[in-house]
Amino acid sequence: MATALWADIDRLLGEGPVEALDFEAIETAGRRAALEVMGQALAARLNADHSDVRAAQSCDRCGAPARYAGRRTKTVVTALGPLALARAWYQCDRCHTGFCPRDRALGLSGTSLSPAVLRMVGVTAARVSFAESSALLRELAGLAVEPKQVERQAEALGRAIAADERSTVEPDGAPADTLYLGLDGTGVPVRRAETRGRRGKQPDGSAKTREAKLAVVWASAGRDQDNNPLRDPESVSVNGAIETVACADTDTDLSPFAQRVLRETQRRGFDRAKQQVILGDGAPWIWNLADELFPDAIQIVDVFHAKGYLFEAARAIYGAGTDLAQQWGKQRRDELDRGRLDAVLAALAEHTSCPEAEACSSYITNNRERMNYPHFRALGLCITTGVVEGACKHVVATRFKRGGMRWTVNGANAVMALRCVILNNGFDDFWERRAGL
Repeated sequence: MATALWADIDRLLGEGPVEALDFEAIETAGRRAALEVMGQALAARLNADHSDVRAAQSCDRCGAPARYAGRRTKTVVTALGPLALARAWYQCDRCHTGFCPRDRALGLSGTSLSPAVLRMVGVTAARVSFAESSALLRELAGLAVEPKQVERQAEALGRAIAADERSTVEPDGAPADTLYLGLDGTGVPVRRAETRGRRGKQPDGSAKTREAKLAVVWASAGRDQDNNPLRDPESVSVNGAIETVACADTDTDLSPFAQRVLRETQRRGFDRAKQQVILGDGAPWIWNLADELFPDAIQIVDVFHAKGYLFEAARAIYGAGTDLAQQWGKQRRDELDRGRLDAVLAALAEHTSCPEAEACSSYITNNRERMNYPHFRALGLCITTGVVEGACKHVVATRFKRGGMRWTVNGANAVMALRCVILNNGFDDFWERRAGL
């Protein structure tokens, strides 16, 4: 075999000057040949082993004795190429199902993709569309995995990751002295059946999206030139799903999203940090959840959202693009920065006939304690939700809001779980736990 292999290599390389070689073609052909040789060796090794043959096995489904019914061949897409593997097949006469114990041992139960290929599918499908993932696998690894198969396997992997996230809460270690928790929501385009009966922002009152809620935890590291705290990029973790935050009065358990927030904060040690800070855009659900889970945490409304309300009122009162609107908005903004909220509210009270001014006044009144920006700056705290908004774009918009995409809630949540664990650098840990099952 070695002699024949060297002969093939000599034919591939040829005898002419090296400058005449098609280097890329030789690389590609050489890789293909090397993988094929290793694949043949692996298939021969696996197929020669008949230790999986026994008189009977316990049925995977019902536990009854299942009889040996011969060997069956299954073609598996592996990192070495497609391999035909023969395995012992068992048949259960009670529940009439069949199974192969070796599939379970090799991580091939319910799939024709090897663990290495499944991992490639997960890594690519978390970042790009299923069609693009399929194309990348073909181009970079020479693997033929159709887009629909990528979708099925990526979502199945995401569901496994979501289950692991619910069951595994391992603290990262000693938390930072100050930790931030940012909460926000952003729309995910979904199929029509997923919005039936729901009100939305379309002209007819219908909805085209479902809201994915995100919990982002981070620590600060250093200051910028204006002495504002900077986030530590290595400290950011994101956890999210399309889940409800509401609970009935009779419920004894936390809402699904509140449970998700609690798990993520326990992992990050937020509950053990000396200083806990919760940031949001002012949505009532954020502060209701904050009061429920962390009643002693400092609550801060994102300063840019507050300023956005002021300038929206300015445009409504004096006209968009006018000097008066700009002057009035800047004066209110400066008052907000200096903590002069009474002055802001007094100025808004002069325009009670303007809905935008009324909305801004209510926003400030309802969040007044969360807008004490001079005090928060004196404590050296972050007062913006840029980290959270960046997560909404990076985690959700980049993957889920591309042209023509319409998701099921289950599919979106599966891929979101997959995407979050990879972006949080937790994929290796999950894979180790998966392999240990």
